[in-house]
Amino acid sequence: MSSKLCPKIILEGTRLTFKTEIAFALNEHPRIVGPRKYRYHSPLISAEWCGFTNTPWGRGLINFEPHEEALAMETYRTWVRLLELLRYYSWIADRFHISTRAYQLQTYGVDHDFGWLEERLAALGFHLVFCTRTAVSFEAARAERLKVSGNPAQYDDLQVFIREQELMRRLVGESMLPTLELDVSDSDVARAADRIADWLTETGGLWAKQET
Repeated sequence: MSSKLCPKIILEGTRLTFKTEIAFALNEHPRIVGPRKYRYHSPLISAEWCGFTNTPWGRGLINFEPHEEALAMETYRTWVRLLELLRYYSWIADRFHISTRAYQLQTYGVDHDFGWLEERLAALGFHLVFCTRTAVSFEAARAERLKVSGNPAQYDDLQVFIREQELMRRLVGESMLPTLELDVSDSDVARAADRIADWLTETGGLWAKQET
């Protein structure tokens, strides 16, 4: 086994499950990316980027409208091809295709088939981390998020997140990727990153998957 660390991680979960905070922590975790003597650019990507419209909090890979389906699928094909070309590097995705499936199902009743995408992600050695929290812990998480949020109205109804979490749990259960369900109810980002590092070590997910 090579000593080069090149984990490939997808963080999924509804809002207020600290996915972005965990992604940043993973990108500086010595057991995930190795010891760093200085900071440099890290490959952290997200389907939540709203690059389809020229407006704040616009549309992108998750919340695209039906007429943008071809654009969204082409973007996913582009992402996975890039990942294949750079297979010997670490990649962390803060929301990806599970979030797309959940949003599109809830909003339009359309379930997009990402079997083709998962086959290619699995071949690259991607691991899926599903970040969850207990229903009662969402309130405290919202209070923390409101201190920094530029769009606080999105957190008005916590039941939206609780329902979405249950839907996502079902979709994650259908995934072919190695999966860890991670309870972040205590909002301890460092502990969450350590748990992910433990799991990746146990499953061999820290190193490149051998080509067959």
